[in-house]
Amino acid sequence: MADQSPSLNAEPRLLQADYYARTAADYDAVQVAEADEHAVALGWLAALIEQRKIESVLDVGSGTGRALRYLKRLPAVALRGIEPVAALREVGYRHGLSAAELTDGDALALGFADDSFDVVCAFGVLHHIKDHRRAVAEMCRVARRGVFISDANNFGQGNLGSRIAKQALRAAGLWRAFDKLRTKGKGYHYSEGDGVFYSFSLMDDVPVIRAKFPDMYWMSTRPSGPNLYRSAQTLGLFASSAASVSSRLQPRDGP
Repeated sequence: MADQSPSLNAEPRLLQADYYARTAADYDAVQVAEADEHAVALGWLAALIEQRKIESVLDVGSGTGRALRYLKRLPAVALRGIEPVAALREVGYRHGLSAAELTDGDALALGFADDSFDVVCAFGVLHHIKDHRRAVAEMCRVARRGVFISDANNFGQGNLGSRIAKQALRAAGLWRAFDKLRTKGKGYHYSEGDGVFYSFSLMDDVPVIRAKFPDMYWMSTRPSGPNLYRSAQTLGLFASSAASVSSRLQPRDGP
């Protein structure tokens, strides 16, 4: 996407909040498609919820509540979403979500105790967060049985030559420096289609996730080749552990 940031000195979190506030009324029309990568991921998550008897889900960065509205069709699942932009929450309320289901919140400091929810999920959020590893660590902290993430894989995007070049730079440890250079020192990109976004691959956060949930299940949420790192534009990940699978048999308090 073309870099159209209005200011080299803009604070990216404020810039993104302003972007969403300006575009909230058209958010669903612009950002949501019935068969997009997040729709594919939501279908997978819904199947996992039923298969593993997941009873509570926290959605981080809910936007207008797309994931919550989709998952509400499942019986006996306690749903909660956090979204820091009031204008997006208001759209969610107009779609039928309650103020208890969709609340204010910060992905970098989730206001919940450890192990509060069976599963914590995020859809297309992490590539907007500079400190995405901290956000992922927070998701893992409040998740009891696993995390589910649908997001970008920058190193599988673009034509073959572009992908090879990006993957080579990453392998040499030079990708971040290159990205800083091409963004003129900002480290982030800006477009009218997505606001503030960072060069991001979900695979970058594997060490953080694996520390608590070592069993990882991957899928490409768009057509790709067999090597997901090299060819998948977008990825879905469900991470859990053997202990978390059996934990559903143990009595516990709800969130």
